[in-house]
Amino acid sequence: MKLSRRTVISAVGAASILAFGTSAMAQDYPTKRVTIIVPYSAGGATDILARQVADGLSKVLDETVTVENRPGAGATLGTTQAAQARPDGYTLFMGQVSSHGIAPAVYKNLQYDPVEDFAPIKLLMSIPNVMVVNKDSPYQTAAEFLEAAQSEDMTFGSSGVGSSIHLSGEMFKSRTGVNMTHVPFRGSGEAVPALLSGDVDVMFDNLPSAMPHIQSGALRALAVTTPDRSDQLEGVPTLDELDIAALDGFAARSWFGLLAPAGTDAAIVTTLSDALGEVIESDAFVKFADTRGANIEGGSPEAFSEFIASELSSWKTVVEEAGVTVE
Repeated sequence: MKLSRRTVISAVGAASILAFGTSAMAQDYPTKRVTIIVPYSAGGATDILARQVADGLSKVLDETVTVENRPGAGATLGTTQAAQARPDGYTLFMGQVSSHGIAPAVYKNLQYDPVEDFAPIKLLMSIPNVMVVNKDSPYQTAAEFLEAAQSEDMTFGSSGVGSSIHLSGEMFKSRTGVNMTHVPFRGSGEAVPALLSGDVDVMFDNLPSAMPHIQSGALRALAVTTPDRSDQLEGVPTLDELDIAALDGFAARSWFGLLAPAGTDAAIVTTLSDALGEVIESDAFVKFADTRGANIEGGSPEAFSEFIASELSSWKTVVEEAGVTVE
């Protein structure tokens, strides 16, 4: 059917009005409260970071920014709800390695697309995982542990199936071909005590969780799983430094970044990215990150998008090789 000239003009006019309205809204943004969805219960690492970011954004944007916890279904419930939120810049999402790295490979019936359903804003910070054994372990180095694991059956604990702690261990196991059995617990709060008591042989724990026990001498750090050493564990090598071909380029870490629902106006994304840049460069945030052994990241929305694509690809390979699935 051929459209009349009046119909075409009307359609173009309506589109122009809509675009103008959207642009005007973006220029005035924000004019009301902004909410950051966290897909976990209050008190965890993601929640604590989100509240730190919300406080900083409130000051930079001169508008109230709050955190809303929506836990459930291994963090996929809150993530799905964020993906389906109105793309107006007033509902944001604190993404992490699970939601935009691991979960898409682990869960068979995920209700969101980590790429198509979100607009990345900024990568905020990352936390190394650290390979730890208890103080009575005979292994002083990762190389010694690796040598023993070639012939002995080892166990590694984690905070649960599909966590970065779990899959860091699976990556180590897959790359080296060692004999290690995964023992999942309901969070690091249960997994670390099991390591301390010798119920499991090793753990690839998040640094903030392991650090107090490393400092007390109850745990021994063998290696960090990031490409660079941790400032808080300067004497501890990376797995990449061990000069073992199978571990070259080994990189596993927990990371966090802010995203918006797909379709959010590009000008709003830019405003938020710039504001977050101020937040993560502030003295308060630098101190916050330092006390947790975290690395401040930053970068553009485009760089964050490329980072997510890389993480999805890397973790998919690890998950497939480990045969990890969750219904």
